[in-house]
Amino acid sequence: MSKVLIIGAGGVSGVVTHKCAQLPEVFSEIVLASRTEAKCKAIAAQLDRPIETAQVDADNVPELVALINRFKPDLVINVALPYQDLTIMDACLETGVHYLDTANYEPEDTAKFEYKWQWAYQEKFKQAGLMALLGSGFDPGATNVFTTYIAKHYFDEIHTLDIIDVNGGDHGYPFATNFNPEINIREVTAECRHWENGEFVATPAMSLKQSFTCPDGVGTYNIYRMYHEELESLTKHFPTLKKAQFWMSFGDSYLKHLEVLGNVGMTGIEPVEFQGQQIVPIQFLKALLPDPASLGPRTKGKTCIGCVVKGLKDGKEKTVYVYNVCDHQACYQEVKSQAISYTTGVPAMIGAKMMLEGKWMQPGVWNMEQMDPDPFMEDLNRYGLPWKVIEEPDFDLLP
Repeated sequence: MSKVLIIGAGGVSGVVTHKCAQLPEVFSEIVLASRTEAKCKAIAAQLDRPIETAQVDADNVPELVALINRFKPDLVINVALPYQDLTIMDACLETGVHYLDTANYEPEDTAKFEYKWQWAYQEKFKQAGLMALLGSGFDPGATNVFTTYIAKHYFDEIHTLDIIDVNGGDHGYPFATNFNPEINIREVTAECRHWENGEFVATPAMSLKQSFTCPDGVGTYNIYRMYHEELESLTKHFPTLKKAQFWMSFGDSYLKHLEVLGNVGMTGIEPVEFQGQQIVPIQFLKALLPDPASLGPRTKGKTCIGCVVKGLKDGKEKTVYVYNVCDHQACYQEVKSQAISYTTGVPAMIGAKMMLEGKWMQPGVWNMEQMDPDPFMEDLNRYGLPWKVIEEPDFDLLP
């Protein structure tokens, strides 16, 4: 039985809080804190058990330290903005509390996804006897664990990895993002990088596309190659990988809106002066777009996210595909969320559970693929994200 402090009150936080509340035998006490406590109270009102709420500025280390010292949690689950990872890690170090997040740190003024800032905390956490688990969402997160599970159970050596993230959901808006618009648009418009022959190769954003037919009747979608943070850690921890790529589906309407917004400067992250004030265009755009947390009731369809791995077993080449299909409406009925938040929030809860139960508890800073995948995979099946394995799937990806 443990107390957790969840920081952040967006769509993912709502799922994490719901799922933690469903397991009182693990999460005996829950505190939910955010810059806007009213959002925390709104989530708390949906639950069938009482939790505490609080207000905190996650950019402010002394405020975070005071909050942690006040509630004395065993673990902090960070589902705030990626810009706030380091301040929350600093506060955890100062107060002697374990840490978990779902997305790697990025500086607010640079659209750059790298683990170097958080990996630099390895010795600090190790010496403090504390664990920091990075990227316990779906991608990164479950996809890292899928890769490890495949490598452990199906291969002697893995050579290629393709992570394929398809969202077949429709929310009815001409343009909206399924998670924080600022983070989403920065990801999509960033330069693409994929791993090939021992190095990352850069190509223009969204410049390579192909058609992909999902299993289980989810449908056929255009997927585009883009950079995603788990490629950095997976290629480091699986040195036999000769090629690793990340693919995500996008509809034509989404891409056309994004192109036009980019052309007129609305996706920019540099401040501009407007009527005597400094505003960041992408932050202004975020204020105009639908709140991702509001998409749940109107989003229909399914997601299909998984990993295709090729390599050698007993000297022979083989291919294995592990994937999850998640229904948007089923997620909403359970936790008042669409599937994008659900597929991130459930693995965050499971990662926290792994740590608190001692199955994944070791001092230092760790990525998901460095842990034993088996108990996590069992819990995905148990808590809402069942997965399937297809050996020798009847499709092939671009070379």
